[in-house]
This record gives sequence, structure tokens and C-alpha cells, in this order.
Amino acid sequence: MLSSSGMRLASNLFHVGILLIFFGHLVGLLTPSWVYEPFMSAGTKQIIAIVVGGVAGAMCWVGSFMLLKRRLTDPRVKATGTFADTLVIGILWVQVTLGMLTIVASLGHLDGSVMKQLSYWAQAVVTFQGNPAQYIEGVHPIYKAHIFLGITIFVVFPFTRLVHVWSAPVEYLTRRYQLVRKRA
Repeated sequence: MLSSSGMRLASNLFHVGILLIFFGHLVGLLTPSWVYEPFMSAGTKQIIAIVVGGVAGAMCWVGSFMLLKRRLTDPRVKATGTFADTLVIGILWVQVTLGMLTIVASLGHLDGSVMKQLSYWAQAVVTFQGNPAQYIEGVHPIYKAHIFLGITIFVVFPFTRLVHVWSAPVEYLTRRYQLVRKRA
């Protein structure tokens, strides 16, 4: 509507990347180790997470950078947006950057030990069991920064356009076929 220059590519890269990242974190962090250990080691799971997360992260990073650049440089987009719109895409870009940096830290310990610690932390947070902080003691500060900013995103989520996640047109997938005819 305002400026579509590069918008389709940026939006698709961002949305596909962020969805893969979200569901990768959901499955990767919340799956108990007893579920996957009969099939693979924690180290193998970590390598899969690095590869898939790296590709999804790169897609999301490029897409969010393009969207942020558009929001900051296009006068029409800037005029119709709010500070919160720009802030949230900036926060998401920083969060994806931190996530990509965790890959570098993860390459230093491919045995899956830190991944298990982070998984225990996430499971403790979600199930309200135990003290989650005990699981992230001693982990690299980049993980702690990534966790902190992730929690911050959940806090600002309801006050920004991120709430559009809940209003996605899912019913569009199941609607009746629409017949369109040319006029004579």
C-alpha cells in the first residue's frame, strides 16, 4: 500500500524465518530429553538445531533488517508508523542477532550439555517447577542476553503490532472457493 519495494521478499524472509525459529525453540527446548534420547544424542540434537536454526535465523535476520531499514528510511512508512512499530522490529532484529551469536558459542561445546541446561531452564519456567535460575548459572553471557531479550519481547508483545499473530487469517485456508468471472 505504501511502498512495496522489496516488501514481499523482506516480509516472506522474516515471517518464514521467525515461524521456524519460534517452533524450533518450542520443540527443541520443551521436549524432555527422555523423548529424543532413544533416537539421538543431545549433541546430535544440538547440531540439528545449529543447522536449522542457522538457516532460519539468517532468513529472519535479513528479512527483519530489510523491514527495519524500510521503516527507518521510507518517508511514507515512517509517517504512518509509530515509535512502537519501529522499536519492536528493532528489538526482534537484535534478538535474532543474539540468537545467531549463540551459534558461535554453541560450536565450542557440541556435546549438548549447555543445550540440556537451557532446555531444563525452559521446562522449569513453563511448568513452574523448581528454580529455573539454577539451570543457567555458568552459561555463556550471550545465552543470558538472548533469554533476557526474549522475555522482554513477551512483556512488550501485547502493546505492539506483534499481537497480529493472534489475528492471522487462518480461516482463509478453509474458506469456500471463490469464483471470479470477467464481465462481458
